[in-house]
Amino acid sequence: MKLAIISHTEHYKAADGTIVGWGPTITEINHLLEIFDTIYHVAMLHETDAPPSALPYVSHRIVFVPLPALGGNSLGAKCQLLWKAPKVLSIVNKTLKKVDWFQFRAPTGIGVYVIPFLTLCVKTPGWFKYAGNWNQETPPLGYRWQRWMLKQQSRKVTINGSWNHQPKHCITFENPCLTNDELDEGLKLGKEKSLEGLINVCYVGRLERPKGVERIIQAMAALTEVEKKRIGVVHLVGDGPEKAYFVELSKTAGVTFKFHGFLPREEVFEIYKKSQVFLMPTTASEGFPKAIAEAMNFGCIPIVSDVSSISQYIKNNIHGLILDEVTSNRLIERIRTVLNYTEEEHIRTIHSQKEIVRLFTFEYYNWSITSRILSLKNK
Repeated sequence: MKLAIISHTEHYKAADGTIVGWGPTITEINHLLEIFDTIYHVAMLHETDAPPSALPYVSHRIVFVPLPALGGNSLGAKCQLLWKAPKVLSIVNKTLKKVDWFQFRAPTGIGVYVIPFLTLCVKTPGWFKYAGNWNQETPPLGYRWQRWMLKQQSRKVTINGSWNHQPKHCITFENPCLTNDELDEGLKLGKEKSLEGLINVCYVGRLERPKGVERIIQAMAALTEVEKKRIGVVHLVGDGPEKAYFVELSKTAGVTFKFHGFLPREEVFEIYKKSQVFLMPTTASEGFPKAIAEAMNFGCIPIVSDVSSISQYIKNNIHGLILDEVTSNRLIERIRTVLNYTEEEHIRTIHSQKEIVRLFTFEYYNWSITSRILSLKNK
């Protein structure tokens, strides 16, 4: 079988000419070779330098089909998005003639015209993957339009979480991020972790205020001097335009912060392995961030917001701690809760996470695609 994936995933040309792309998506596609013989990935090629988190494809059976780099909030960017629509649709249409199935990854700027094209003009079977917050009350206009269109058509749509009044063709799917070997490694590591001694804390994601980076720094600064002595290093993995502000703010927090920037997948996992707590006090629109499942796999206790489907997986005081109010004060309370965990509470929390983490393996994801999508030739 041949598959076409259509997405906005950023790709770059490395110094040696190799095409690399955003790590989490590339890793997911690499594992889809267990199902498909050939995969065409129609996505955007940027002319800037690749970040360290970018990865190459593992096989020549994955063929990259470049689209012009489109998207942005400015009026000029939106006009360019529409101006390039004929070229985008032409590339998509030519690729679809080579395959047996397609997957379109939404929401994205090109989705405002690619989704109607796939729905009304394409007979090739396929499905849509909606990676954002399916239940977002006030999404941007383009996202709202795409979500509405996906509800009206009949092909399968995989979404984060399970919701009231969810259309039958919209099915709950977990986004994969772990191999079976990593799962086994996490099981072993979880038994070895302890809250005795210094506690390392980590965050992985965009460095911006809506994602909660400022709240993390403020919460750490507000701990008592005795509590601060329990904290080893606060690792912040990622980048963003506000990074300089966060670095300056952290200097007076009284806790050691380390800003790593973007890191390759293996190095991010090393951060999880040496951390005991994972923080994501976000108010941004989320699906279910893969970083939460990755961190739990390697024995981190998550302290996370009740946003989108997060609390459908992370039950408060069972798998971790939920922020019912996303404020630095509530985050301080939750951090203190972990600092005061008994050994029994810590072991019970780590043990309970394993049933959730298994849902985020590539093996389970591929099984779900085969049994819940490919077995039903939706048109």
